[in-house]
Amino acid sequence: MISLRPIALAALLATTTTTMAAATELRLSHQWSTSDVRHKVAQMVADHVAEADVDLDIRIFPSKSLFKPREQYKPLSRGQLDMTVFPLSYAGGQQPAYNLTLMPGLVKNHDHAARLSDSDFMAALEEKMAEDDVMVLVHGYLAGGFVGKEKCITAPGDVEGLQSRAAGKAFEQMLAGAGASIASMASSEIYNAMQTGVLDAANTSSSSFVSYRIYEQVACYTPAGDVALWFMYQPLLMNKSAFDDLSEEQQAALMEGAEKAEAFYLEEAKKQDAASVDVFREAGVEIAQMTDEDFQAWLAIAKETSLAKFVDEVEGGQELLDMALSVE
Repeated sequence: MISLRPIALAALLATTTTTMAAATELRLSHQWSTSDVRHKVAQMVADHVAEADVDLDIRIFPSKSLFKPREQYKPLSRGQLDMTVFPLSYAGGQQPAYNLTLMPGLVKNHDHAARLSDSDFMAALEEKMAEDDVMVLVHGYLAGGFVGKEKCITAPGDVEGLQSRAAGKAFEQMLAGAGASIASMASSEIYNAMQTGVLDAANTSSSSFVSYRIYEQVACYTPAGDVALWFMYQPLLMNKSAFDDLSEEQQAALMEGAEKAEAFYLEEAKKQDAASVDVFREAGVEIAQMTDEDFQAWLAIAKETSLAKFVDEVEGGQELLDMALSVE
């Protein structure tokens, strides 16, 4: 009698090998720690895809362990990286239009940011991404505010004569237009600059204000609230060819996970701003609020400075700017 065990074992091995061969692994890179909201967005997509059981795995490389923060767009566009959570303005050197995603006055609040993500303006940016073989899976903006060493910063007149730090070149241009002197530095250097009297005021993200303990050095905090000036577009991007190479089931699982993650991202961004207010208030720092009138005054200066410069330097810049400003 012939034993069937070796035949059955061979069949099992063949089936296992076929299943393993069918599985696809995507590499996702970003610069943040695993406790950061942007990592959580990536993890949510990865978890959903894993639960969908479509032979697709997303391997996440956090904390700039695969690529340096500003050097992820090129490998993504070349297919050397599959996915990244990435501040799009970092790639402004490759596509100058992307600089409009870190520009004062274009976004009023998080709900406005969500409407921008679903607008003709974003569609135009996505067309430029497609030229680089890049697509958006998850839209998302994070916000920021102002701190003052001795006083509150809400209106343009509040920064006149102050030594100020801004998050991004466009914001430096706007602050200079309001009469501030600019001190360029990384957000990690704000604390020491405040402590030593080098800085009178600063502008950065809500999370950076908290993580770098800026509340220990300032008298007043103007957070992102009903209106805010500083918003930075930081989406989850994917190489388009890598997406197109997936099966319909794999693509569907990715898009379902992305939809859940985008809703989570929006709510968590709002919570991050609110949490920063609690931290500053508990530290005894005065909390100020920017009014819509203040916002419009800043926007008027931005139109004469950073926005005007963008239009002058970027082909089709005026059309893109008009699209963005038309979103209510």
